[in-house]
Amino acid sequence: MEKEPVRLIIDDALAIIRLDHNDTRNALSQSMIQHIGAALKSCEKRNIRAVYITGTGPAFCSGADVKALVQQLETGGPDALSVYIQSLADSLHNEVIIPIRMLNKPVIAAVNGVAAGAGFSLALACDLRIASSNARFLMAYGNIGATADGGSTYLLPRLLGMGKAIELYTASQPIGAEYAREMGLVEQVVPSNNFERHSLEIAHRMAKNPTVAFGKVKQLLNNSWSQDLESQLKDETTAIGDIAHSTDFQEGIKAFSQKRMPWFQGL
Repeated sequence: MEKEPVRLIIDDALAIIRLDHNDTRNALSQSMIQHIGAALKSCEKRNIRAVYITGTGPAFCSGADVKALVQQLETGGPDALSVYIQSLADSLHNEVIIPIRMLNKPVIAAVNGVAAGAGFSLALACDLRIASSNARFLMAYGNIGATADGGSTYLLPRLLGMGKAIELYTASQPIGAEYAREMGLVEQVVPSNNFERHSLEIAHRMAKNPTVAFGKVKQLLNNSWSQDLESQLKDETTAIGDIAHSTDFQEGIKAFSQKRMPWFQGL
């Protein structure tokens, strides 16, 4: 029986999505994308309060399976290649990237190794990126004469600025974890020998935070790119009024006034 390319593990309120196809360095085939999408769908349940995405072996995700692209070209020519790669990009965007951005809870990319091409884009789509000291980031698209996908042309200039986005694409050279942290691409770098334990500790702490409030803030931040200040302020007023009905906010203000730690339940 063939091993599933993605494992979903529920650990208390944390969902762990582990890309587990070491033979291809966790490349994004149609099967891999569909399995990630199904795992993300499961994470919509209320009892899941944070999501942790990581890889196995030396790679977080190596991007598209280039061997499959070559096979399409050799068997069907440029037209077949074009249809295949558009289908792959559509699946990645609709089943993985958009669901991560729309998920109303924190999604952490635990980048254990190489994140290249669409794997780089997958990490960008997450809310936080924690990198192993062994991690490497590579746009990679330019190395094969491809345009970028996976939302990287939208997310990268907003995260780092237009100049850095163009530099990372045109240079097509891997950058180390520490430089990625210095430029703002990742939030933390953890020594490789302690990486999984430490990154899971962070994810578990996030799973104990006020999930409803985070979801609303994530939505506000997502919408802020397409709104003027006045519209954004109105949405902030609506959101903070809505959050007054949440159990976590009520617990939070009581705990603050009583000088104790709050107990958030994600409600």
